[in-house]
Amino acid sequence: MKDMLSPWQALWELLRWAKRPFAALFPPVLSEHADGVDSFYMFLVGMSTFFSLLIAGLIVFFAVRYARGRKADRTRPPESNLVLEIVWSTVPLVLSVVIFFWGARLYLRLFTEPLGGYGEVVYVVGKQWMWKVQHPQGPMEIGALHAPMGIPIRLVMTSQDVIHDFSIPALRIKRDVVPGRYTSLWFQATRTGEFPIYCSEYCGTLHSQMLGKLVIQSPAAYAAWLAQGAAAGTAIQAGERLFTSLGCGGCHGAEGGAIRAPQLAGIFGRPVPLQSDGFATADEAYLRESILFPGRKVVAGYAPVMPTFAGQINEEQMVELIAYLRSLRLP
Repeated sequence: MKDMLSPWQALWELLRWAKRPFAALFPPVLSEHADGVDSFYMFLVGMSTFFSLLIAGLIVFFAVRYARGRKADRTRPPESNLVLEIVWSTVPLVLSVVIFFWGARLYLRLFTEPLGGYGEVVYVVGKQWMWKVQHPQGPMEIGALHAPMGIPIRLVMTSQDVIHDFSIPALRIKRDVVPGRYTSLWFQATRTGEFPIYCSEYCGTLHSQMLGKLVIQSPAAYAAWLAQGAAAGTAIQAGERLFTSLGCGGCHGAEGGAIRAPQLAGIFGRPVPLQSDGFATADEAYLRESILFPGRKVVAGYAPVMPTFAGQINEEQMVELIAYLRSLRLP
C-alpha cells in the first residue's frame, strides 16, 4: 500500500506518459521545473482537445438528429434537470480552480528566490539586435551566456532601446526586457551543453536575428572560464573607475566617512529609510532610480542635493556601477 501513488502523482505520471509520443516537438529539458511546465501544458492541451471534440461531436449529432426532414419528436416541452445543471456548472469550476492553483504554483517556483539564495547574479542588456551579458566578476559576452550547472543563477535584465523578450526554451523561461526598468528571472540548469536563446518580442526589422546561446558548464570549467575572462577586467573594476570619474566618492565615500550623502558600503539589500516616512529596499531598481532620478526617494536625514546622471551614463555603464555598489562591504 505504501507504493501506491497519490492522485496528483498518478496524474503527473499520466501526463509524462502522454508527452512521450510528442517528445520530439518539445525543446530539451534543462531545468527541474521544465517537466512541471510541460505537464501543465499537456494537461491544458488534453483538456482543450477533449472538450473541443465533445462539443463538436454534440453539434454534429444534433445537426444530423434534428435535420429538416428527419423523423424526430419535436413536440416535447423543455425539461429542467437539476443534476445536469449542477454537473456542467461544477466541472468547469473545478477545472478552473485546478488550472489556477497549478499555474500559480509554477509561477511561484519560477519567480521566488530559491531557499539557498542565488549562486551568482548576471546582468543582461537587450539592444537592437543583440544580447549583452555582463558577469560582475568576469567578462562581458555578446550573444552568449555562460553559466554553471547545478547553481541557481539570477538574471537582472533591462533594454537599451525597445521592448525585447529574453527566452530560453530549454529552461522553459521567458520574460519581457523593458527599457527604463529591471526585470529578473532565475534558473538552475541540470546538465551541460549549448542551448539557443531567442528574443520573443518583435523588436524591429532584424528581430529574427536577435539570437544567442546558453552555455552550461561544470562548476570547475565555469570557474576556469570566469577567471580567464576576468584577466581583462571585470564589471566591478569598471564600475569602480566610473564611480571615481563621476566624483561620487566626494559625497558618499565608498568605504564610509560620507559627507553629504549616505555611505554605500553594505547598502545593497538593506532597507533604506526615506524622507517620506517609508522604507525602500536597496536593490538594483532602487539604485538605478537613485542614480538617474535622485529626487524621487531621498534618504531620511539628507538634503536632496544629488545631481541627476540621466543622459550621462548608458545601461551598460549602469550595470557596471551597480555591480561595484553590490560588491561594497562594511569593514
